[in-house]
Amino acid sequence: VLLQTSPYHVDSLLQLSDACRFQEDQEMARDLIERALYSMECAFHPLFSLTSGTCRLDYRRPENRSFYLALYKQMSFLEKRGCPRTALEYCKLILSLEPDEDPLCMLLLIDHLALRARNYEYLIRLFQEWEAHRNLSQLPNFAFSVPLAYFLLSQQTDLPEHELASARQQASLLIQQALTMFPGALMPLLEYCSVRPDATVSNHRFFGPDAEISQPPALGQLVSLYLGRSHFLWKEPAIMSWLEENVHEVLQAVDAGDPAVEACENRRKVLYQRAPRNIHRHVILSEIKEAVAALPSDVTTQSVMGFDPLPPLDTIYSYVRPERLSAVSHGNTIALFFRSLLPNYTTEGERLEEGVARGPNRNQGLNRLMLAVRDMMANFHFNDLEVPREDNPEGEGDWD
Repeated sequence: VLLQTSPYHVDSLLQLSDACRFQEDQEMARDLIERALYSMECAFHPLFSLTSGTCRLDYRRPENRSFYLALYKQMSFLEKRGCPRTALEYCKLILSLEPDEDPLCMLLLIDHLALRARNYEYLIRLFQEWEAHRNLSQLPNFAFSVPLAYFLLSQQTDLPEHELASARQQASLLIQQALTMFPGALMPLLEYCSVRPDATVSNHRFFGPDAEISQPPALGQLVSLYLGRSHFLWKEPAIMSWLEENVHEVLQAVDAGDPAVEACENRRKVLYQRAPRNIHRHVILSEIKEAVAALPSDVTTQSVMGFDPLPPLDTIYSYVRPERLSAVSHGNTIALFFRSLLPNYTTEGERLEEGVARGPNRNQGLNRLMLAVRDMMANFHFNDLEVPREDNPEGEGDWD
């Protein structure tokens, strides 16, 4: 009903798009998102350039959130339609709008899209440039995706031999670090890929069932998110063979008492006590069942709106409606009297517009008062009562 009167109300377009998507009407859902993007594009400032990468939008302001969410939903539609490279560019755009805070946590998704788009060099460069100040290796998705990118890069035949050998060596080093840091991810990954590990791996205490159970809930949520989204990238036989070699290398290091194993265990206990709010927001938007099931109860029990999931706690409101004072309590006696007679009567000072200072104009107020009196007097109608004539004043007539 709201969209019938306001066809470009963005929040309603986002909400109705979700409703259409739940009803398997994908085409209408995409059209509504494109309409929302068109509506916001028409309102762009002339200096707001999406291609420059230097424009910023604060997610704490409610006016900006619809743009973030519309871009995210459009990116999801593009990925499902088999356009991973275009989806990757949308992901870069969303990340560039607020790269420090990353309100939609695009760093949990950008590696997946880069691998699907076969843009391995970009993923490796991003990891090398951001690792120093963002600690990307502490995210399970980057810890596993970057060595996979190195390995896939080493499989290409159009590169020199020394570059291929260097990429293969770097891939093995990084995957061993990932397995040491996140041992609870191995068995679920093999289960997703329908691969049964040998007894040496499945019965070992490091990769056994205790590894998955003992990891913190926040870490388990990140692992579930990554595996639910990217497990199919590991199903190739060459990748599984390479992974098996490095798993045995890690087991040898564990049995030898490598101090890095204990250091990683202590780091897991400290770093993953609770996931921040932007990760919870990303999990809700991703709609990956395994990750959504791992959300804490304080998130699942609160109402989540599709047009603004988990709004920031430090929201900045740019527009605040001023408090309206009761006109009856502040009116004078004459005004109250005429209001009781004429409910539509108001003095000039009571007809306030938002943002305008209150100040009655006395001349206009008196004119309105006189007009109100005239309207009141015009509504009075006096009917002439006819006095019945007495044909027989002395009462000598007959009875009826």
